Amino acid sequence: MKIKRQKQSKKTTSFYKYNFCFREPYQILIDGTFCQAALKNKIQIKEQLPKYLMGEVQLCTTNCALKELDTLAKNLYGAKLILQRFQMRKCKHTKDPVPASECLLSMLEETNPHHYFIASQDRELTTALKKIPGVPLLYIILNTMVLDKPSESSLKHVEAVQLGRFVTPTQQSSIQTRKEKEGLSKDRNDNRGKKRKRKSSNPNPLSCLKKKKKPMPQQPQKTDREKKKQSRHRKRKPAGGKEAAVSSNPTTA
Repeated sequence: MKIKRQKQSKKTTSFYKYNFCFREPYQILIDGTFCQAALKNKIQIKEQLPKYLMGEVQLCTTNCALKELDTLAKNLYGAKLILQRFQMRKCKHTKDPVPASECLLSMLEETNPHHYFIASQDRELTTALKKIPGVPLLYIILNTMVLDKPSESSLKHVEAVQLGRFVTPTQQSSIQTRKEKEGLSKDRNDNRGKKRKRKSSNPNPLSCLKKKKKPMPQQPQKTDREKKKQSRHRKRKPAGGKEAAVSSNPTTA
C-alpha cells in the first residue's frame, strides 16, 4: 500500500513539474490544522514529507497562521510549537492579521507564481484552491499524508496550453528573453525607424591639408647618335641606272 501511494505521489509531482515548472526544493505552505492533524496521528512532518514526495522540501508558514493559533483554544499549543519551527514567508497582512485560509489564498495570487504546495485540513480552503490552476494540495487521512490529484482547473489549463490557446508566464518570459537575444525586442524595433543625429565634431586635420601636385614623368634625353640617325635621309637613285647617268653627263660625249 505504501509503494502504491508513493507511485501516485510521484505521478502527481511529475505532472506539476512538466506542466507548471515546479522544482526542488518544493515550498510547502502549512497551516495550523495540518500541524494539529499530524500531532494527533503521530506523523513527523519534517521527516516523512520529503520521503513521501521523494525530493527536498522547504516547510514554511505565514505570520497570520501563527496568530490564528494564538486566538484559538489552548489545546492547539502543540500545533503552534510545530508551526513555529518552519520558515516564515512574508504576507501582506503584517499590521492587520487575517485568517490563515485567507492569507494562504493571497499568497497564491491567481497563478501560483512561487510554486507553493498547500498543506491544510481546512475544507473551505481546499475547495477554493481547486479553482486555481497549478496548486498541489496535501492533507492527512487515516494516519497517512496524501497528495491530492490535479484539480479540474489544472487539467483544463494544461489542455488549453497544449492546444495553443494560452501561454504560461514562464513561456512568456522565455519568449521575451529569446527575442532580446535575437534583437527582436520592442524597444529595438521602435528605435530602428528613427534617424540617429550625428554629433558635431571637428574636421579631420588630414583632410585640411593641400594636395601635393604629382611631378610629371620626364622623358629620357636622346643621345647625339640617336639624333643623327633620325636626321639621315636616304637618297633616291635616278631611273634607268648607269645609262641615264652617262647621258646626263656632257663630258663623256
